[in-house]
Amino acid sequence: MAAFDPSNVVLEAEGVSFRYESQYVLKRVSLTLHRGELLGLVGPNGSGKSTLLKVMLGLLPLAEGTVRWFGVPLNRFRDWARIGYVSQKAASFNVGFPVTVEEVVRMGLIARLGIFRRPGKKETEKVLEALEFVGMADFRRRNIGALSGGQQQRVFIARALVGDPEVLILDEPTVGVDRHSEVRFYALLEKMHKERGLSIVLVSHDLGVVSEKMDTIVCINHELFYHGSASGFRAACDEIVARAYGQEMKIITHAHDPGEEAIYR
Repeated sequence: MAAFDPSNVVLEAEGVSFRYESQYVLKRVSLTLHRGELLGLVGPNGSGKSTLLKVMLGLLPLAEGTVRWFGVPLNRFRDWARIGYVSQKAASFNVGFPVTVEEVVRMGLIARLGIFRRPGKKETEKVLEALEFVGMADFRRRNIGALSGGQQQRVFIARALVGDPEVLILDEPTVGVDRHSEVRFYALLEKMHKERGLSIVLVSHDLGVVSEKMDTIVCINHELFYHGSASGFRAACDEIVARAYGQEMKIITHAHDPGEEAIYR
């Protein structure tokens, strides 16, 4: 695991809990994210991964615990342009919606521009720069619905990047895309981290690839089962998975590009 300056914390979540009525979806989950850190968030289906993201982003109410962004408590944090977010719903975009790729990416500037300010030349250049970064500039006039799943994925990442965030949060970004698009995604992830110095939180089911590509792994199933280095996760993977996923789970791994995929049955 890379050594991170403990004074350079981007996100602190301590004892985070969330419930629907009396049913806890998250119970006392804690994690930290440092500047430049790659954090993989894993867990079974329905384990609360997306809920945890939404609570940390203020999209769902915090039942218990504290969340701080850049040292500022969640209820007082307002500088959301510093955080880019690509939700699961981006992968199920309405293909009939009449909007171009360029217009979709421009939506990512609203946090900085406000609703009523019209984008000018500078903003248009920022949109094109973001599209070029993800390799989609040649498609800027296309309707978003005419693109493949992998192409749409890169457009929504461009939308998250166009405002120059310091943190990028990606919720299951490879769901529904083919293997070629997945390989391109991980290459883009490495490029974003290297060239932009982003702190990245990635939610994924692919434990093998995530544990190879990320610095830190957080494993939850309504509560926290692991928070530590990716190498430590790989070393204790069988034990962690048995506890978090269930004793009956068996791990089958096979080689593929870009890494080792773990399949849980």
